[in-house]
Formats: sequence, C-alpha cells, structure tokens
Amino acid sequence: MIAHHVLFWLKADTTEDQKKAFRNGLQSLESIEVIKSLHAGVPAPIERAVVDTTYTFSLVLFFEDLAAHDVYQVHPVHKAFLDEFRVLFEKVVIYDAI
Repeated sequence: MIAHHVLFWLKADTTEDQKKAFRNGLQSLESIEVIKSLHAGVPAPIERAVVDTTYTFSLVLFFEDLAAHDVYQVHPVHKAFLDEFRVLFEKVVIYDAI
C-alpha cells in the first residue's frame, strides 16, 4: 500500500468560487481506477505547536502499489486537474509513504 499525501497552498487572491472548484477538482480524481481511497479536506481546527494548519487543502490518496501510483501520475484525469488548477498553486508539498 502506498499513501500519497499532497498539501496545497493556494495563492492569497484565490476566490471562494475558485476554492470550491478546486475542491471539486480534487474529488474528481476519485474516478481514477487505481485509487483505492481518497480524502480531500482542509486543516482541522487543532491548535498544537506540532500541527501545521497553514495549507489550504490536503489530498490523501491510497494506492495498492507503486505501479498504481505511477499510473495515476500520467492518468488523463490527473493531468486535466493539473492543467486546470496549477495556476492557483502558491506551494505544493508531497509526502509518499509505503
């Protein structure tokens, strides 16, 4: 199993409508057949020194194996998401774990 965790910081001038479209775009990734599980969310209201709540959206995907992860990376739905929404990214950080 591989966990693919992506944190997105959107640009400060991103509108609420753009944020809503972005979240819908994240959810659209669920149609990619190699994804076992998907969670898209925003920072939880937890105030602890070790908790980073500075990001705008979090995406956690689970894949069966590295081959499935590699299929996802070049999948047309994933590429379409990037093409549409990368203009909104200020920063992206990815953590992959096996």
